Amino acid sequence: MSTTIERSAATTPSGRPVAAPSLSQRLSSGQGRDALLLVVFAIAVFTMPIWLAPIGAGYPDILQKFAIFGIFALGFNILFGFSGYLSFGHAAFLGAGSYAAVWMFKLVSMNVIFAVPFAVLIGAIFSLGIGYVSLRRSGIYFSILTLAFAQMSYNLAYSVLTPITNGETGLQIARTDPRVLDRMLGDAGTSIPSPNFFGMALQGWSGFYFCATLLVIAFAITMKIKNSTFGMMLLAIKSNQNRMGFTGFATRPYLLTAFVISGMYAGLAGGLLAVTDPLAGADRMQWTASGEVVLMTILGGVGTLLGPVLGAAVMKYLEQIFSSFNDGVLTRFFDFLPDGLQSFMVAITSPFVGEGWNLTLGILFMVLVIFLPGGLMEGFKRIGGLWSKPSARAAGTPPSPVSPAK
Repeated sequence: MSTTIERSAATTPSGRPVAAPSLSQRLSSGQGRDALLLVVFAIAVFTMPIWLAPIGAGYPDILQKFAIFGIFALGFNILFGFSGYLSFGHAAFLGAGSYAAVWMFKLVSMNVIFAVPFAVLIGAIFSLGIGYVSLRRSGIYFSILTLAFAQMSYNLAYSVLTPITNGETGLQIARTDPRVLDRMLGDAGTSIPSPNFFGMALQGWSGFYFCATLLVIAFAITMKIKNSTFGMMLLAIKSNQNRMGFTGFATRPYLLTAFVISGMYAGLAGGLLAVTDPLAGADRMQWTASGEVVLMTILGGVGTLLGPVLGAAVMKYLEQIFSSFNDGVLTRFFDFLPDGLQSFMVAITSPFVGEGWNLTLGILFMVLVIFLPGGLMEGFKRIGGLWSKPSARAAGTPPSPVSPAK
């Protein structure tokens, strides 16, 4: 019976066999496009040391930040971009993941195979508690609740839970830590150890490729979530939550699940921060860290797949560049000007670099919101639309309008 059905499905009514879909047809399908996007994304991530070197970003330390905060922004976008719920408290999960990872380093082993999953678990548990309470409200009230929980977490870590967090000094690795599993295996050593992956030290390029691999995995999971029924439900909630409720769907379980998944991404990012630098401090829970991930997502493009990663990379690159400038660098930069004009240019530009580089970020953000509300991904779509218009005119067909990135 099944064989007959298979044969009839593979033939036309006249009995002729149906040709298998070509490679171009498979790539034009939804699954083919997703697979191609994932392959291109993985290649771009793993080759970042090559194509980012000309702009001064081909160093493992800054590339690790690109990957880690890309994961952080991807997780935040699952909540904000897919469901429309804006959280100002995701730094709490980032910090909790860092503390969890460092404690696993201190108590169990320096192998990240224990620290990273535990950081994800703590991020999930922490976000489940905060999300269960915060999601009783929506809109600005939800945002304020998440901000309040994040500030409570920061104050607890900074001054109340000092036996666990070590207060303002931060939690660090020490030579006298128990590290039970390492000592059982005879790998404790006599000096302060560094995180490793089954003996491979995760410093420099090995640390970057470890973080980059997890970024690609996180991107693939995010893609699956967006294209799943669950992702469609989140997008429907973002479109009209009241209508979803009127049709009989309970939206809160979907939102809580998205909140927990987003917290797991943040916990993973926090654990990776502890892997690259085995130190966990309360500063990672400050509201400014929560604001950074909001800016990253909006900068790249809310609700898109590539946007959050791109926004995180651009923002961390600008931070690296502008925060390293000082009056000496500016003086050399304007050396071609007359002395009086040189001093004037240094005086008016110095507040926008160094410790005041956030002023430059604020101006960039205002310009982006005014002219590209869909983020950098909208800008790329507009550029692609300009290229498609001449080709459409050459083919004799009217060009299709380019809609903003969603």
